[in-house]
Amino acid sequence: MIHARGLTRSFRVRRETVEAVRGVDLDVEAGGLVAFLGPNGAGKSTCLRILTTLLPPTSGTATVAGHDVTADPAGVRARIGYVGQKNSAGESYRVLDELVTQGRCYGLSRAQARLRAEEVMRMLDLEPLARRTPGTLSGGQRRRLDIALGLVHRPDLLFLDEPTTGLDPQSRADIWDHILRLRAEHGTTVFMTTHYLEEADNMAERVVIIDHGRVIADGTAERLKSDLAGDHVTVTTRDEQEAATAALVAERVAGPEGVTAEGTVVRLRVAHAGASLPEYLRALEAAGVKAVTAETARPTLDDVFLALTGRSLRESDFE
Repeated sequence: MIHARGLTRSFRVRRETVEAVRGVDLDVEAGGLVAFLGPNGAGKSTCLRILTTLLPPTSGTATVAGHDVTADPAGVRARIGYVGQKNSAGESYRVLDELVTQGRCYGLSRAQARLRAEEVMRMLDLEPLARRTPGTLSGGQRRRLDIALGLVHRPDLLFLDEPTTGLDPQSRADIWDHILRLRAEHGTTVFMTTHYLEEADNMAERVVIIDHGRVIADGTAERLKSDLAGDHVTVTTRDEQEAATAALVAERVAGPEGVTAEGTVVRLRVAHAGASLPEYLRALEAAGVKAVTAETARPTLDDVFLALTGRSLRESDFE
């Protein structure tokens, strides 16, 4: 179910929906930026389609912005913006005309729609493109237009489905600059899917991971990485025999499940690498093993998924 009460909550999901979504309980507070992650077939796009009233749930309840997606889909649509994976604008009409038409579809008068179109164009740096047709725009410009179309009616909640897919790094950074400025200036709640894990890690205040139709992790990126993945310590030894000894020593530091050895390289997962590495090096020296190199690394969200499921998000095909 997705339920909202006033401005304190953007939505709540209570089990369950269609076959692809088997058990999703989810509350999203107003004003947050939430990243919704999962591999191909996990149920991400299905959840978004239900929340945006494009797909009816087969069971369970979902309330968005105070309106039930089944009983009052029009009420939901009036209060949300949705930017899908594909471009939304047509090819034949000018950018300004597309935005005015979108505003008219949401019940704005022609004058109101024109004013609102000009406002979102300023917000997203689209004013120089007002008389261009979408087919003449670059990928980053078209994506900014898609976001503008989702914002023209001033929604409190914006759904973004893979907002930067296929864009070059500079265009991705530009899109994120606009999204973050939008939140800062207007307090818009943003719920997004992405397969760029660094975006979720760096931008989202909350990360929700779904797999096989169920939420398997929910929290800040830092907490998930600390609690579920841990830091990484990598040590290289002089030969494979010493590596075998180093692995045995590592098991005393990290436990057998957190240690792997390949050739002369030993890797272990620990809660706090800064404290564990000196202890591990002292133990290696006592065992007569010389570490040729030693390094530490913070975990990623992919490490979180690997710890939870035994497979990598980066190795999966995304929706």
